[in-house]
Amino acid sequence: MSVKYHGLSEEYDDKRIKELRKYGILDTLPEQAYDDMTRLAAIICNAPIAIISLVDKDRQWFKSIKGLDAEETHRQHSFCSHAIVTPDQPFIVEDSRLDDRFKDNPLVTGAPNIVFYAGIPLKSENGYGLGSFCIIDTVPRHLSDEQIEALQILARQVMLLLEMRKKTAELDIKTEMLGMKLKKFDETVAQKVTEAMNKKK
Repeated sequence: MSVKYHGLSEEYDDKRIKELRKYGILDTLPEQAYDDMTRLAAIICNAPIAIISLVDKDRQWFKSIKGLDAEETHRQHSFCSHAIVTPDQPFIVEDSRLDDRFKDNPLVTGAPNIVFYAGIPLKSENGYGLGSFCIIDTVPRHLSDEQIEALQILARQVMLLLEMRKKTAELDIKTEMLGMKLKKFDETVAQKVTEAMNKKK
């Protein structure tokens, strides 16, 4: 079984991406509820950059980003693509310049000069890592247990927003399908009534 990204098999990653796209969140406009989360994370951790990142097939796309002017980056260079490999635990790099996985990464050697990264995977109800709720700094850092716990709480709130979005979309589809069935039923009943009335004439 071929490995696609950082230990994820191609088969698993395809299922993960299919799960991500069920949420209908990619390429949507900014929303205050998500922006509030990244702003709060930046305050709690005293970090210049906070991001809600979703890892698509070949990119990481940012639903919310504080401290950077970007919408997405290539997945190949994404720290978050490492975080989703272990969706049940935080992924923390205290100094990327000393880490063989990242020291030559263009996001480390050039702008935005990532040195510290802490990401909490955004895990779906089915256990897939969809992306990461993360903070970034340009200097080495160490988070307290309380700060990590706060990031985990915020990540769970982000997933609640995403799950509500998905369920609302599913409900809309079911409602639309029901409406189409009712319309067809009404048309069938009307046709039968018309036929019955014509037979009586």
